[in-house]
Amino acid sequence: MDLKRLEVFCRIVETKSFTRAGELLRLSQPTVSEHVRHLEELLGEKLLDRLGREAQPTPAGRILYQYAQRMLRLKEEACQALEQFRGNLSGHLSLGASTIPGAYLLPRQVAALKRDFPAIQLSLHIAGTSNIARQLLQGELELALIGAPPRDARLECREVFQDDIVLVAAPHHPLSGRPALRLADLSEAEFLLRERESGTRSVTVQALRERGFDLEKARIVAELGSGEAVRESVKAGIGIAFLSSLAVNEEVRRGALTLLPLEDFSLRRSFFLVQRRNRRLSPLAEVFAARLSTDAAVAK
Repeated sequence: MDLKRLEVFCRIVETKSFTRAGELLRLSQPTVSEHVRHLEELLGEKLLDRLGREAQPTPAGRILYQYAQRMLRLKEEACQALEQFRGNLSGHLSLGASTIPGAYLLPRQVAALKRDFPAIQLSLHIAGTSNIARQLLQGELELALIGAPPRDARLECREVFQDDIVLVAAPHHPLSGRPALRLADLSEAEFLLRERESGTRSVTVQALRERGFDLEKARIVAELGSGEAVRESVKAGIGIAFLSSLAVNEEVRRGALTLLPLEDFSLRRSFFLVQRRNRRLSPLAEVFAARLSTDAAVAK
């Protein structure tokens, strides 16, 4: 079975487009279609359906996609191992991250690795924790950094970084400027929350419930799809919010946001490096994971 044809097939499934797959692989659309035709003739099954402008895998195509990913990944690992044997490091690494580590932790790690090994290629996909876990299980990502431990036993994780969750408000907010607050003082406050899939929201809600404060029953004025949207809404005075210190440190330093100190609540959350259990990492992924763990140890 030709690996090039499998790669073409996988790119079509992932982009849902013959045209886009051809652009990524620098192939003409007729060539892409020919690769798929040969693959379907070899296997005796229709693999893709064209539904309007989208291409979707058939049931047989979905089965093949799972195995094709593994075959292409094994090829990539073999090439990386040979390069490593020669004293080089090359290849492609697909990383995932939830919003906070994806925006504030991983970019500098990726940049440092790319600087040391110019021949490598890295892709970073940022999404909610549940989506990242799904992509790890499907083999679309090799490693990920997320803000809540995965619940699926097929994934294994280890803590690598820590961060504080802080309560912030606009400088002109009525609660700003008070030397100390208690959770009971927040009963009438209006809150902004991340979406329900957010790791930040999940760990914060759970920690507050353990202290007798149900954030999801408070006065919620909006639920927003990103930490940046919540932060900007807090700056505009729409409400207060619990956010990662990584996401607000610069605004607090500049005076655009103010911290609301709580006497009876503090929360330090962990970030976890996650991979599919029992999956052997590629040489490039092993190097990245080792460097991430080393940097985390230095930071502690």
